[in-house]
Amino acid sequence: MSTARIFILTLLAMIAFASNSLLCRAALKESSSDPATFTFVRIFSGAIALWLLLKIQRLLRAEGTASPLVESFSGSSLRYGNWISAVALFAYAAGFSFAYTSLSAGTGALLLFGAVQAMMILWGLHKGERLNTIQIAGFIVAVAGLVVLVFPGLSAPPLIGSILMLGAGLAWGIYSLRGKGEGNPVSVTTGNFVRAVPFAIALSIIFFPSTNYNLAGITCAIISGAVTSGLGYVVWYSALRGLKTASAATVQLSVPVLAATGGILLLGEPITVRYMLASVAVLGGIGIVVASPHPQINLSKR
Repeated sequence: MSTARIFILTLLAMIAFASNSLLCRAALKESSSDPATFTFVRIFSGAIALWLLLKIQRLLRAEGTASPLVESFSGSSLRYGNWISAVALFAYAAGFSFAYTSLSAGTGALLLFGAVQAMMILWGLHKGERLNTIQIAGFIVAVAGLVVLVFPGLSAPPLIGSILMLGAGLAWGIYSLRGKGEGNPVSVTTGNFVRAVPFAIALSIIFFPSTNYNLAGITCAIISGAVTSGLGYVVWYSALRGLKTASAATVQLSVPVLAATGGILLLGEPITVRYMLASVAVLGGIGIVVASPHPQINLSKR
């Protein structure tokens, strides 16, 4: 794979990840949609889009035969993926949506990716990997940056929203670790999305009394699910084939910056000195850790 192709695929994936934050924030802030409905529509539309992609892929492999398209939605998809990963995927999507009822796009993305990266580093330590002195210092700086961001006081983000987003990051980290080394990422991701649909339906039922949606919010959720989540993950998997694991982890540190920029330009969200300092600390600290050849941290997707 050429360097130019890798760069383009990686750039598209990072834009897709940042767009998820912007779409969710726009749906909840601008259209008054509720987070449970957004979560359901996002997961369901992602499952449909990935299932169609899988069917088209099989149709092309079958050289024009129509047989792959007559398989049932669940029957053809549940052969791949697993329920534990589906629960992690749902927990990420739900925590993500509910957190964005109170967080700005940039702050939410910073908390999410900070939690994901920190979990990957801690998992590597658990598996016997070791950090050198510089990496330890970088990790401490990153954690300090998160503490500064969420610590109560002037311009601090809401505590509940911060906890929900950190939980979403933990769930996404689990999902990423479980997807490590999958031979057919499109099929596995499709199966996990399909399995996550019942959980999203249950969430919608629980929060039915507070259901609120409109065309703008539903449109944002569909785009988030089908394009920037479902297809965005496929693009990311393609890019990963040409990226080293450290590079794959490092490039994702650009997402909070992209999300914050989009939030400022498109949603009119303010940027604070606290956020700027926390961003430098979190992104810089984690960058020091993951950029080193020791340890090998693997982050398959966001």
